[in-house]
Amino acid sequence: MPTTVSEKALRIKPSSTLSITAHANALKASGVNIISFTVGEPDFPTPTHINEFAIQAIHDGFTKYTAASGIPELKQAICKKLKDFNHISYSAEQIIVSNGAKHSLSNIFQAILNPGDEVIIPVPYWLTYPEIVQLSGGIPVFVEGKRENHYKVTAEQVRNVVTDKTKAIILNSPSNPTGMLYSEEELREIAQVAITCDFFIVADEMYEFLTYGHHKHVSIASLGPEVYEKTITCSGVSKSYAMTGWRIGYTASSKSLAALMDGLQSHQTSNPCSISQKAAYEAIVGDQQPMLHMVAEFEQRKNYMCTRLYQMPLIQFLEPEGAFYTFIDFSSVLQHSYKNQVLQSIDQVVSILLEEYHVAVIPCADFGSEQHIRLSFATSMENIIEGMNRLESFLLCIK
Repeated sequence: MPTTVSEKALRIKPSSTLSITAHANALKASGVNIISFTVGEPDFPTPTHINEFAIQAIHDGFTKYTAASGIPELKQAICKKLKDFNHISYSAEQIIVSNGAKHSLSNIFQAILNPGDEVIIPVPYWLTYPEIVQLSGGIPVFVEGKRENHYKVTAEQVRNVVTDKTKAIILNSPSNPTGMLYSEEELREIAQVAITCDFFIVADEMYEFLTYGHHKHVSIASLGPEVYEKTITCSGVSKSYAMTGWRIGYTASSKSLAALMDGLQSHQTSNPCSISQKAAYEAIVGDQQPMLHMVAEFEQRKNYMCTRLYQMPLIQFLEPEGAFYTFIDFSSVLQHSYKNQVLQSIDQVVSILLEEYHVAVIPCADFGSEQHIRLSFATSMENIIEGMNRLESFLLCIK
């Protein structure tokens, strides 16, 4: 029998976010002045008090294995944060700390899915969701969030795609890539569908602290005991505390599901990094001012970026309510001409922006939206100003 490789692994799409970022970085390394709006990562350093706490943990010799599901003090800190901020009560036995939120999501779907189970994924979506579902044996079922509903799905849309194979829905609020939030009323209506039709809600709340203006994050698990039982909440410290490289995510769920995920993780990775767990503990219980300062800076950048975008021709967008992305509809750009060449695809636009205007942006086909691009404002105001100048120059050259 010939040696073969996994068909499941072969079906995985490479991340367009990472590939475009790599291309932009290669140009930058060759001396090109690239303005990048690509990576979903705060440009702020991890706050000093978090770093110092981790360094002290190293000096104290906290470098051995821990419990697979996380150290007790971190799990207790997460429980307190969930109670105080999310208004949800959990015990430490319901918390699983993992090697980043991607790992947390992998644990969730491996714990709940059997081959052929369906997972409802609102479009646009974070490009990793379908891949994780398929790797876990599930089938993604896509539901389009319309622009007139701020790219969010309605309870009726969800109800219309439910089958006897439906196992879960993923709700990402604030959203990557749109920056939109679900309101309490919208969440209540979707929760009722999940309760009536008996499926899980996977609530990805990674950007929960990053909201702007009057917009506030609402955790769907906080909306009553029935939806609490159906919900698996996923979050982490990467975005809110500028700790992407520390790789700490966590889930909060029923005790029975937490036990399943604990067992999976114990065999697949064992514990998350001991030092990173200590850092995450300090992030959650320590001084919150650096995080609040970062959010305020993001809001200023968002306001400037949106002010400039409103003045540009041919594009449409909705001002983000959270996260650090602006999701822009470029459909009106297509079929116009640039240097006597008809623009026929977003990939073509993205290539021109990178090669000629030295601006790196993310095409959103892999996010389920072929006529959109995503700009991250997790970069300096100086870069945003120059990047907006370059983007506007390109749009003004279109005939």
